[in-house]
Amino acid sequence: MTIRQIAVSLFFALYIGNPLAGPSAYAGKSIDQQIYAHLLDRYVDRGIVNYAGFKKEEKRLNAYLKILEAIDPAVLSRNEQFAFYINAYNAWTLKLILSGYPGVKSIKELATLFRSPWKKKIVRIGGGTITLDRLEHNILRPRFKDPRVHFAINCAAKSCPPLRSEPYRGADLNRQLNDATRSFLNNPSNYRLEAEQFYVSRIFKWFAADFANDVIGFYRTHATRDLQKQLGARGNQIRVAYLPYDWSLNGY
Repeated sequence: MTIRQIAVSLFFALYIGNPLAGPSAYAGKSIDQQIYAHLLDRYVDRGIVNYAGFKKEEKRLNAYLKILEAIDPAVLSRNEQFAFYINAYNAWTLKLILSGYPGVKSIKELATLFRSPWKKKIVRIGGGTITLDRLEHNILRPRFKDPRVHFAINCAAKSCPPLRSEPYRGADLNRQLNDATRSFLNNPSNYRLEAEQFYVSRIFKWFAADFANDVIGFYRTHATRDLQKQLGARGNQIRVAYLPYDWSLNGY
């Protein structure tokens, strides 16, 4: 066995194969996104998720989740932390869907009598196990205070902003967040403008405070030229309404 092979074996033994490896085991090291990048590139196409493909490679997804589990988020820069938590949310959502796949047609089907799927304690990060709800509402939203996060995290539903086919990375985070936000907001499937009535995603209703209760202002910041022109032509007469939300699975 070569020195390189020995080093790789030790890495998997310490950080992936050892379920007792704590968050300090990865402190100070860069995050290896190769496994996750491969899976996203192979099984996500323009937001449509090939869950059957992910199911076939679930062991590789598990290996990536072990990598995240071994990381101490406190040693990361702010952007790297933000990207880490977004990736963790999306990867654990994939894992949640696979727990019922095949046969699951909506993430809501994975609820129990007393608990929504987002309140299941499945997310192993930072030395503990938390829920997707806690990750979103106690970490991602209040800590980073960036409304673009709503277009980066994916809830496995057709009306949810699409899952990106690449991991989020600290060095590219601002560009990736802007791209995810603009892509969603400017997709005609996600808005409808009828006279002065502007129909938008219910995300803007559920998280109004994150957008400073100013949906139109947020849209005008991120809209492309055609939509900006349409909004500008209506001045202050626009009334906001909300589109139905399709919770069916964002894949096949």
